Formats: sequence, C-alpha cells, structure tokens
Amino acid sequence: MQEQHRRFYSHHLGQDIDMLVFGTWGYPVVIFPTSGGHDNEARDFKLIEAARPLIEAGRVKLFCIDSIDAHSWYAKHLPPDVRIKNHIFYDQFLSDELVPMLQQECNVDKIGVAGCSFGGFHALNFAFRHPNQVAHLFTMGAAFDIRQFVDGYHDENLYYNNPPEYLPGAHSEHFQWMNIILGTAEHDFCKDSNFQMSHILSQKGIRHTLDVKPFGNHDWPVWREMFPQYLNTIG
Repeated sequence: MQEQHRRFYSHHLGQDIDMLVFGTWGYPVVIFPTSGGHDNEARDFKLIEAARPLIEAGRVKLFCIDSIDAHSWYAKHLPPDVRIKNHIFYDQFLSDELVPMLQQECNVDKIGVAGCSFGGFHALNFAFRHPNQVAHLFTMGAAFDIRQFVDGYHDENLYYNNPPEYLPGAHSEHFQWMNIILGTAEHDFCKDSNFQMSHILSQKGIRHTLDVKPFGNHDWPVWREMFPQYLNTIG
C-alpha cells in the first residue's frame, strides 16, 4: 500500500497544509481527523489499515487532511466570531483548492468525505454546504451541533456552519444523489446526535442509512469496523 506525504500552500489559509495519501488510484475519499487531530491520525489509529484491502484493490484512494481546529473551534483564546471565520477559511480551502485538485487527479466530478468523532462534523458540514462536490458521506461517532464551541455566541456565519440549524431549510438537487451513512454505536455518547440528524434528514426526504453497532462505544475499534464497510458501498 503506497503512502505519500504532501505539503502544499493554501492561499485561503495563508499557511502550509499537510496531507497523507494512501493508494495509487481509486475513488477519492477525504478523511478528517478527530478534535485537533492531524493528517497522521487515521494511519496511527489503524483506520487506514482497516481499509487496506480496498486501497490495494484500487477501489479507493484515501486523503488524510490536517485540521486547523486549534485556530478555529478549539481556539478558546480567540473571540467566537474569529474562530468561526477561521473555520470558514478552512472550508474555502477545501472547496476552492483541495477538491478541485482531487477532481483532476482522480478524474471524478465529486469526492467522498469521512470522519470519526469531530471529524464526522467536518465531513457532514462540508458535504451539505457543498453537495455539488460530494457524492459519499460517512460519519462515525459524530456529533453535529457546533454551538457548544462558541460560548453562546451566534451570528449568520455560525448558523450556516451548524448543520442542525441550517439543514432543515437547505435545498439542493444534489442531496438526493448523495450516499450517506451515519455510524454510531449502542454505548456511544454521540448516539442521540445521530438519531437527531437522521430525523432531520428523514423529514427532508433525504435518503441515508443510520447504522447503530450493538455493544460498541465512542472509540477507534468500532470505527475501524465501520470504515471498510462504508467504503465498500462506493460503486
């Protein structure tokens, strides 16, 4: 299984971004790390190893991107409006810089996005903000309401980055073509968030799968079980 480290400059962020790439060809899936995590996290916690057969078979090519959580949602030293704006710069980097690069590299119109825990928030928020760029969305042990990170602050920028708020009123023909799996487990403390998100999607008629693993909790072993199963749904 080929592993490649890439570092490239983001004009939106004004800094270098690191990314680990696994595989030589296949459908592109961007993996977001958990809270404050980095590009090596999915490899180090064996999530990539769980997907090895699909990577080596050329089914998928995985792109593990770095986060800037320390400058956005987790930047308690910054005012809430600045944290949100920094996240928006990250969103613009993904949409305007990263995704076009992957579309060209892998010769696809849309990509897949995935993430565990806080990475699942990033994946779902990006997918529904940019449904014209995403065909597959896989979340594992995620929660989706971002208001807990901004100390009671609220503005339009927060609204449009908080899926439980903006999704009920959001509309796109691309929603109906997205392959969506919300993964959680019986003893996952984020389970209720997944049921709530599933309810929002159902109310909008958006097809999706809510996958609840029995006896599992909020940890890597259950996510390693989920990930190859979800990747295998990519046609």
